[in-house]
Amino acid sequence: MKKTKHSKGIWERTHRWLSMAITVSLGLSAMVGAASAQDRTQKPPLFGQHWMAVTGKPIAASAGARIFNQGGNAVDAACAMLGAVTTAWTTLSWGGETQALIYNPNTGKVIAINALGVAPTGATPDYFHKLGMRYPPEYGPLAAVTPGTPGGLMTMLAEYGTMSLAQVLAPAIEMADGFPTDESLSGVIEHYKDELKKWPDSRRIMLPHVGEAHEGPLPGEMFHQPDLAATLRKLVDTERQALKAGKNRKEAIYAAYNRFYKGDIAKELVASTRAQGGLFTENDLASWKVKIEEPVHTSYKGIEVYKLQPWVQGPVMLQALNILENFDLKSMGYDSARYIHTLYQTMNLAYADRDFYYGDPAFSPSTPIQGLLSKEYARDRAKLVNADRNDPDVRPGDPYPYENAKNPYLNYLQAWHSKMPSQPPIAMEEFDRTFRLGTTSIQAADDKGWAVSVTPSGGWTPAVIAGKTGIGLSQRMQSFVLDAHDDPYNVLEPGKRPRATLTPSLALKDGKPYLVFSVQGGDTQDQNLLQFFLNVVDFGMTVQEAAEAANITSYQMRDSFSDHQSFPGRLTLNSETPPWVREQLFKMGYHLEFEDRTSGPITAIFVDRAHGTLWGAASNYGQDYGIGW
Repeated sequence: MKKTKHSKGIWERTHRWLSMAITVSLGLSAMVGAASAQDRTQKPPLFGQHWMAVTGKPIAASAGARIFNQGGNAVDAACAMLGAVTTAWTTLSWGGETQALIYNPNTGKVIAINALGVAPTGATPDYFHKLGMRYPPEYGPLAAVTPGTPGGLMTMLAEYGTMSLAQVLAPAIEMADGFPTDESLSGVIEHYKDELKKWPDSRRIMLPHVGEAHEGPLPGEMFHQPDLAATLRKLVDTERQALKAGKNRKEAIYAAYNRFYKGDIAKELVASTRAQGGLFTENDLASWKVKIEEPVHTSYKGIEVYKLQPWVQGPVMLQALNILENFDLKSMGYDSARYIHTLYQTMNLAYADRDFYYGDPAFSPSTPIQGLLSKEYARDRAKLVNADRNDPDVRPGDPYPYENAKNPYLNYLQAWHSKMPSQPPIAMEEFDRTFRLGTTSIQAADDKGWAVSVTPSGGWTPAVIAGKTGIGLSQRMQSFVLDAHDDPYNVLEPGKRPRATLTPSLALKDGKPYLVFSVQGGDTQDQNLLQFFLNVVDFGMTVQEAAEAANITSYQMRDSFSDHQSFPGRLTLNSETPPWVREQLFKMGYHLEFEDRTSGPITAIFVDRAHGTLWGAASNYGQDYGIGW
């Protein structure tokens, strides 16, 4: 669409101002020197020569450092950090799900780990409709898919690690015996104590002071999980017995895997879950397997960016990058009104496709990922960006012609709308909570060339603890829809994986690791990661600068949790956004909100090949933390 004379004048004046600002900024940077990068961030960048471990909690980063210091590789360290964050209830626990990207320097390839659980036997749309539910519930035993994290950890370790299960689980076992409760965990448990009281084992473990003013563990108090410690020791003992019987390292780890999913641990997990109203069967656990997959990827300015397949939202970032290649972002100026508008419109186009087409590719028909990631499809989608105003009704496209196929759901596509008008109103506070629903992130890299990005989640507080296993169950069932009109590729079926928001990221340059990055949060994840990546690649920021830099947030896509609502045109900006940018965006039809920190809790590693070093970054949110050597 052509710009009006008035809008063109605004852009030209803004561009001139930004050009002067950038020139002054670059001049000051040259005067101050390279060391000023640290002065421009609230947290200092991390540096290491041999290894880097970054995650959502200091205690877990320490677990990774411990394994690196014992001679483990980045996969070993990532597994130790995974065990630690799940034990620490860092918005997840052991019954949740794990998804990872691993660069293997021995093959020069990126591997995808799919350890997301599946809907259990009997979990059908009819089942939930008969309970009067429009979607599966947010909490409780009926919210749970089969546990994935234990299998994901053991598969990663067996296939790509070098150490024993006993070694990498040692920090988690020590923590399960007791670790100091941090203020965040204490507050979350106290907030959800009424939900936790509904389930006997959650009450027993999570609320040590029932009847007192503060019923959960206090900040600084030792938090004990004896049942979980016993379960983890069973896995280690099984590995030890297998090694004693002559099994090799990999076989011994898989013996522990089998005990969890087919042995006495599985029996207790199933019996206790069903006793509380859940649907798991022993066969559901025994037949579930971790998948080692080919990731999907795209190229942006010579950098190969890898994501998981569309059983998570990760490809949405690749679609956005493909669309943005058709614009000169750098000339727009960082966080100018034109840049923000282009970014917002692009994300809406990509997310509309996510909301309609993404789902478990193991079920037919599978997501048309070849068409969705086609550069030609992206060029045609880019033409839909309105240069002057926000489009509140961005719709999914039809990628099937771009892979020489016919769309099987044209009738649903034609009736689709970005905002579901049949939905009852939802309180904005509740929408924002589920839209940003937390997870954690794990990044690890070493001087041998291994690089790992993990975004585990599920089983967050308030979780149902499954009997004497100490395992907190997932709540991922809520990410399914029950009506094909909402997303025909993500309709609930037994044995199917729900479309999750979790999205680890790896970028390669010249075939070698360049960036390892992910972020906590729900539907905001790939919004934050897209902007982080552009900050580094297009605007030349260091990883720590990019991790703290101002982001925008769109709410025009459908929430992946709760009631799956959306709010077209709603836009969160950083509080320091200049008034002239605010004014332009308001005139373009945006409903503006402001926050002091908008980057999202990003963790990242930059592999500096020019100097043979590693740069670590953890945003200035919460407890994100890293250690390098």
